Amino acid sequence: MMKKLILFIASIFVSINSFVMAQRAANYDEAKVPPLVLPDPFISESGQLIQSISDWENIRRPELLKLFTEEVYGPIRTDFDEISFKEVSESTNPYPDQAIFKELDITVARNGKSHTMRLNVFLPKSSEREVPIILLINHRPKFSDGRIAEEGYWPVEALVNRGFATASFHGETVAPDDAEKFSEGILSTLYPEELSKADGMRTFGAWGWAAMRAMDYFEQQPMIDVTKSVLVGHSRAGKTALWTGINDNRWAVVIPNESGCGGAALSRRKFGETVKIINTSFPHWFNDNFKKYNDQENSLPIDQHMLAMMVAPRAIYYSSAREDLWADPKGEFLSMQLGSRVYRDIYKKSVEFPSAFEELEGPIIQSFAGYHIRDGKHGLTLEDWRHFMDFAEFNFQNK
Repeated sequence: MMKKLILFIASIFVSINSFVMAQRAANYDEAKVPPLVLPDPFISESGQLIQSISDWENIRRPELLKLFTEEVYGPIRTDFDEISFKEVSESTNPYPDQAIFKELDITVARNGKSHTMRLNVFLPKSSEREVPIILLINHRPKFSDGRIAEEGYWPVEALVNRGFATASFHGETVAPDDAEKFSEGILSTLYPEELSKADGMRTFGAWGWAAMRAMDYFEQQPMIDVTKSVLVGHSRAGKTALWTGINDNRWAVVIPNESGCGGAALSRRKFGETVKIINTSFPHWFNDNFKKYNDQENSLPIDQHMLAMMVAPRAIYYSSAREDLWADPKGEFLSMQLGSRVYRDIYKKSVEFPSAFEELEGPIIQSFAGYHIRDGKHGLTLEDWRHFMDFAEFNFQNK
């Protein structure tokens, strides 16, 4: 037992040390960013120019969804035999004056096997009408009496005081964030066939699956207005939120916060975390095919600016932090700036962004597509949440 413990600790040390060394070796010099030659989102695989909503929704978007599924993320499975929701009472309500608190076990069955995930929900106590819902995909330290310990990460009081219902689940309840153990959840229990596929579902697909099951619950709740739903994720959960919002059009607003490589940031910039670094440090996040593009970003048939486009015509919002160079804030902004073209060129909406990243002066709160960058380091803060709520409310009021 002691020998196994020593080997386990040693493996953790090696993993952490490799990650730290990768951060130190990463490029943080804009002068070393290669010239950007990005794949054209408005040219189909057959060479057709995409000019209309019909062209986009029936030809190009399905092509892009297939490419990202096969080459990067794997699918998010939607098939199962049965789902049930059971309220439990393992924790006390930490906000009894402001909110109604519900702890739920969501149990899903497929092919004779089942898996149960936990969802925590807070509803504004003072509301007498349907309220919008914000779901946070959490990968931080687990809940304590319904809350997340990290200050500002999930500001329930601020959210319910603004009139939002809010909910969160922990990724560990469906797929451990561990290269050796990630399959010890829904992947081995409900969808084992995915594990043998090079383009199969992996951790982010499993977490996205959980967000979809949470939405299944919201749709049954008379106090929740699912037409005003917001999906939020930070960092690795931000990558998940973005991919989930593309696969599930029930989300009205999709917000990946500081999602970086494999999320909002352009892969071809090779700034901060790169495709090779992320696939080496976290081989369980994306499908196996994505590893073909380690140090071969220019071979990708897609890039991340296309993801924002695939959320359209629903609303998308990106956010960054100035000191979070690992996530490449400029690459995130450029991805949104370029991605927002679908609203202007295809859906004929008035969406504008500054021509240069350096010209940003404040949050861009507008219909369909927005962005902010705040001072500070990698994290999810109350400042971020205030901008998220502003953007969501603006879009709900201007639908």
